[in-house]
Amino acid sequence: LENTIIINTCAVTNEAERSSRQSIRRAKKENPDAKVIVTGCSAQINPDMYKDMPEVDLVLGNQEKMKQENFVFESPSSLSSEAVKQEATVRVNDIMEIEETAHHLISGFEDRVRAFIQIQNGCDHRCTFCTIPYGRGNNRSVPMGEILQQVQKLVSNGCKEIVFTGVDITGYGTNLPGNPTLGKMTKRILAQVPDLKRLRLSSVDPVEIDEDLFQLIEHEPRLMPHMHISLQAGDDMVLKRMKRRHLRQDAIDFCNKVRKRRPDVVFGADIIAGFPTESDGMFQNTLDLIRDCNLTYLHIFPYSARQGTPAARMPQVPMATRKDRAAQLRQAGKEQEQAFFASRVGTKASILIEVNGKGHTEHFAPVRLDGKTDESLNATLIEADIIGYDDQGLIAHYSLLPLR
Repeated sequence: LENTIIINTCAVTNEAERSSRQSIRRAKKENPDAKVIVTGCSAQINPDMYKDMPEVDLVLGNQEKMKQENFVFESPSSLSSEAVKQEATVRVNDIMEIEETAHHLISGFEDRVRAFIQIQNGCDHRCTFCTIPYGRGNNRSVPMGEILQQVQKLVSNGCKEIVFTGVDITGYGTNLPGNPTLGKMTKRILAQVPDLKRLRLSSVDPVEIDEDLFQLIEHEPRLMPHMHISLQAGDDMVLKRMKRRHLRQDAIDFCNKVRKRRPDVVFGADIIAGFPTESDGMFQNTLDLIRDCNLTYLHIFPYSARQGTPAARMPQVPMATRKDRAAQLRQAGKEQEQAFFASRVGTKASILIEVNGKGHTEHFAPVRLDGKTDESLNATLIEADIIGYDDQGLIAHYSLLPLR
């Protein structure tokens, strides 16, 4: 495509959609002669909103964006003006009819030290606040053989760390023959690709972990000791109104069970602040859970009402209260993170150096080397001494040869 701008939209919050529209207007203003193509979850859910924007030339759904032919603008010569507007502008099909995942475009990761592999897409669950299933469709998993081929190709090209990602990765395999679990698939990949140095999981549901995955957590050092939980809240009534699959004690039990098998593990979590009907007491339960589960890395979101969802019809918490609660959660998270950083000072860490002396430890703590950086360390695993920390992460001193 020449002189074309592609904007991939998000629908997780109203703010995300507002930001997408701003980006479209700004892109067209700065490039008035360019064609503008809009795709992504927001475009999938609400294509008419973007079709009606004068800056937009083409709207593509999430499945359509994976096919090159959909990016070709049709010639208007044989169509009426009204047909051109309808047919040449919007190409969005019913995402719920899609039964397979799109082919992966992993070539863009071939020279990266870390790569992301989408092992599944969509979600079969219907949380009351969420529009993701309507943007991504139902759960569809990638066959194990295809995942294996991708991992082998990336590792052969020098990739040191791979992250399995998706919308609901602990729902992996439910639509595949034999219903393989996330643990079974991960176990097979690690067994058949011994040169893969590190593997991470993007986000897990605390009540959907299978025993194979618990065994890997306990016995497989290449599965990194960092797990991110799709938590959302720490109060049982709020969790029920969210239509989540776990309760407060489930989250505590999960963290305790994992720590018993892998004592050095650290946890992150997604939390929504100010969900409809959330009282001060309910919020306090969520705030307390951060410390009860000893969570280290938090992603905090003030609740955003999404049109058409059940939660949008519930009694809403004032926006000022949502923002205040989000700020309290972020502060608690920052204190937890700083406490973890402090606990690492004086220890050694395995660090994957990405670029310019910066990288991440096995616990996914951001780290930078002190002193001058050597480009020869890029894309290497090293062992270094943690000598300090600040708001940006850990500080390490390195004086050894690369581990690998």
